Amino acid sequence: MKVVLASSNAGKIKELQDMLGGLGIVVIPQQSLSIPDADETGLTFVENAILKARQAALLSGMPAIADDSGLEVDLLQGAPGIYSARFSGPEANDQKNNAKLLELLADAPLEQRTARYQCVIVYMRHGSDPTPIICQGSWEGHIALAPRGHEGFGYDPLFYLKEQNCHAAEMPKAEKNRVSHRGKATAELLHKLKQGLPPLTS
Repeated sequence: MKVVLASSNAGKIKELQDMLGGLGIVVIPQQSLSIPDADETGLTFVENAILKARQAALLSGMPAIADDSGLEVDLLQGAPGIYSARFSGPEANDQKNNAKLLELLADAPLEQRTARYQCVIVYMRHGSDPTPIICQGSWEGHIALAPRGHEGFGYDPLFYLKEQNCHAAEMPKAEKNRVSHRGKATAELLHKLKQGLPPLTS
């Protein structure tokens, strides 16, 4: 079963390939089919995930999966939210985004730096699918005072987990995939696919 993944984020591609491979799903990054990134003009994670999945399904003629995810920081009224990947501006990258977040929270103690990762995954059987599968997962944590760890991507070096007493960027890949926002959303998707929602064959 082949599915196009509507993402050019190498970290997301690797995580989703690892998590979906167990069900016999072959995840094909849209870049390998010369499909461009969709314009993320939605105002929510759900809207943007649908936009990305629909474009990938339409242009490939195959089922498609899209993930839209980001970080919500309570002291920043939910920012960066849907703008997480481009938080620091047009030339944004993980390092610049993390630096901006630390700057904005500079005076806040750890207990006030509550945050969560959010993830929405959309699965479309075809480009005009009127009832896509929509799955959501969240992961609660705090924004640390300084980065730690070299695993993961995005804000993982700053995302501190009290129960595990570590940063997301310090977690083994398999453990992160089990407990993370993306792991939870993907587990829900796999459950629904196993219940009899395979892609259309015609």
